[in-house]
Amino acid sequence: MTPELLIGSITLFVLAIFLGFELITKVPAMLHTPLMSGANAISGISVVGALIGANVIFSGMETETSGILAFIAIILAMINVIGGFAVTNRMLNMIAGKKKGN
Repeated sequence: MTPELLIGSITLFVLAIFLGFELITKVPAMLHTPLMSGANAISGISVVGALIGANVIFSGMETETSGILAFIAIILAMINVIGGFAVTNRMLNMIAGKKKGN
């Protein structure tokens, strides 16, 4: 990896952190759960990308490090997907409970 590519990657990562922080702090509390559903879709895409990355190690094109990073990415993305669905399901059950009580 060249120094220019490394600096560009780090810059993009830092800008993504700042942008994500600004977006999340500006969202009203009522919209957090619908945004969680969108984050689940993005995490699902991340899982697919990590699976493709994990496949690279088995084809012998990359080092062992890419396989390890892909495995970690799969675990973290799946934690986000499962947690997001659990929160969404809990919220939908709360809404359904209010409708039944009325």
